[in-house]
Amino acid sequence: MDLERLPSGKFDTNYLVCQLAALTMNVLRLMGQQGLLGPHAPVRHAAKRRRVKTVIQELVIRAARVIHHGGRLWLGLGANDRAARAFCDLHAQCAASG
Repeated sequence: MDLERLPSGKFDTNYLVCQLAALTMNVLRLMGQQGLLGPHAPVRHAAKRRRVKTVIQELVIRAARVIHHGGRLWLGLGANDRAARAFCDLHAQCAASG
C-alpha cells in the first residue's frame, strides 16, 4: 500500500488516508476469500486464504481489452485465462449484492 510514510503533516489528512487504506485492505481480503477460493480459482496450492499480494496479482492486475461493440462496452479478459472465470464470478457476486 506504500504507507510507510504518511503523505501529510496534517492529522486529518493522514486519518483519511489511513481509513481509505483500511477499507482497501478489507476489500482485497474479501476478494481473496470470495474470488480465489471458488471452483474456478487459479490455485497454485490449496489454502484457506490468500495473501493480499496474491490477490492483487491474480485478480486486480489483469491483462484485458476494452471492446466497444454494438453500442456497449465489454471487457475482454481472454479465452484461455484461468483467472478470468474467477474474476467474472466475483463481479457477478458484487453486482448482485449491490
